[in-house]
Amino acid sequence: MTAAVARIALLVIWAPATATAQAGASFLAARSGSTRAAALGGAGAALVGDAGALFANPAGIATIRHLGIEGAYEPFHAGVAISSAALALRIGRLTWGAGAQVMDSGVGIPPAAGLAMTSLVFRRGLIAVGVSAKYDREEVGAAVEDAWGADAGLAIAVFDLMALGVSVQNLGGVRGADARLPQRTRAGFTLNYTDPQGTFRLLTTVEGQWVEGLSAQFIQGIEAALVTSGVGLAARAGYASRPVFSGASRVTVGGGIVLGGGGGHLHFDYAFQGHETLGSTHRMGVRWAP
Repeated sequence: MTAAVARIALLVIWAPATATAQAGASFLAARSGSTRAAALGGAGAALVGDAGALFANPAGIATIRHLGIEGAYEPFHAGVAISSAALALRIGRLTWGAGAQVMDSGVGIPPAAGLAMTSLVFRRGLIAVGVSAKYDREEVGAAVEDAWGADAGLAIAVFDLMALGVSVQNLGGVRGADARLPQRTRAGFTLNYTDPQGTFRLLTTVEGQWVEGLSAQFIQGIEAALVTSGVGLAARAGYASRPVFSGASRVTVGGGIVLGGGGGHLHFDYAFQGHETLGSTHRMGVRWAP
């Protein structure tokens, strides 16, 4: 498959999932950058404490203790793959983060799409507010489209018990003269039923998403883990009321391996989702926090 065909094929596959009444939709800007969030149905607005949280809510990185690093890889057909990475660094009340997602055509030429963003968060007590600036670029054959935009978010984390998160994504988002990234509003709530540093861990998250030109989407996710002597296993599942034309299964599943003392400083994550066109999709990720 040539580079142009590979690019066009994947864009055509993903376009229905992110299409709106307005032109300018970007599948990378709408895609979950976190493997953990992907396994939970795409809910991420209230999943705080991971570097990849900035893809859903910039304020979500406020609860990182010192440093957080995250990466993910998802292969598709014909050598096409999407890679993502995120970094978050906390200094006092401020947390700075940066993230990127890149779609590789698989034939050794520049990627067909890329998203880069940087975030700054201020936290006081239980409340954190954050903003992100983002740059989105897509190539289809000889056509190139660029867009700049911003995200704004709020997170209220009550120790390790629960978190409320709200974000508005793609503010501005101008893509050319007649198109822009569709604005997405997210509101979520995460609850830990047990001590997240303990042996048995149980978490649920719910989220609503409102995208310009689309009906509201509601997501539910559950995560359970068993950790002893610094080693453990996690299982995840999610359900999302996606528009029927997206082609993506409403159900996602995943899991992970937890290594390290305390909260488990190293996590290896996996997410699975069926798709009518893509078939089975598999995403692998890693999270690390010292």
